[in-house]
Amino acid sequence: MQKNSQVSAFILGGFLCLGLILLGNSIGQSLIQMKSMERTVTVKGLAEQEVKANIAIWPIRFTEVDNDLNSLYQTVQDKTDKVVLFLTKQGFTPDEISTSLPSIEDRQAQGYVDPNVKFRYAAKVTISLYTKRVDLFLTSRKHLLDLAKDGIAISNQDYNSRTEFLFTELNRVKPEMVQAATQNARKVADKFAKDSNSTLGKIKKASQGQFSISDRDSNTPHIKKVRVVSTLTYYLGD
Repeated sequence: MQKNSQVSAFILGGFLCLGLILLGNSIGQSLIQMKSMERTVTVKGLAEQEVKANIAIWPIRFTEVDNDLNSLYQTVQDKTDKVVLFLTKQGFTPDEISTSLPSIEDRQAQGYVDPNVKFRYAAKVTISLYTKRVDLFLTSRKHLLDLAKDGIAISNQDYNSRTEFLFTELNRVKPEMVQAATQNARKVADKFAKDSNSTLGKIKKASQGQFSISDRDSNTPHIKKVRVVSTLTYYLGD
């Protein structure tokens, strides 16, 4: 009876030892796998695309002076009507054209009158064109000489007079550009893996990055450059 108990204890001990060995081996393999999973590489992928602006904002500004306020208002109104007529002849609709009240400056009211100033009142006028027909705008702008023939001197020297071009269709190009940035990042990661005698694994972490929109150059502000840099982290294996 005692002998049987000893045999049973020996067998049980053997199974326990075997279990501990297998458990230790499993834990060891898991630790090795976890250690290998810690090997990563972080790369960046760039994507750029040129697009045409889909909105043009054109502030048409001119200034009139006079010593008689009523006469000044009449001149301003006549020239404003001529500018609006010019735009409608180019094919723009009233919904695309807006006019603001003229800004009138009384130079004598400033307390100090420059003797070289011949006119008491100065009116600054702005007619704004907001259109999605950028090509039509680019064509129409070439005919500004017609306004000069009507005695309207368009100001384009100051910052507020410059034409603004916008691109508001980012969602249309975003999926394609994110894909391109990801593919570029993958190529960089592949090259790194080969150079380090490793194999490239799955993506551990990815960051899309911020999209930026800028003019392609100063001469063609209606053509925009859209840019995005994505950051991706890949696992590396042996």
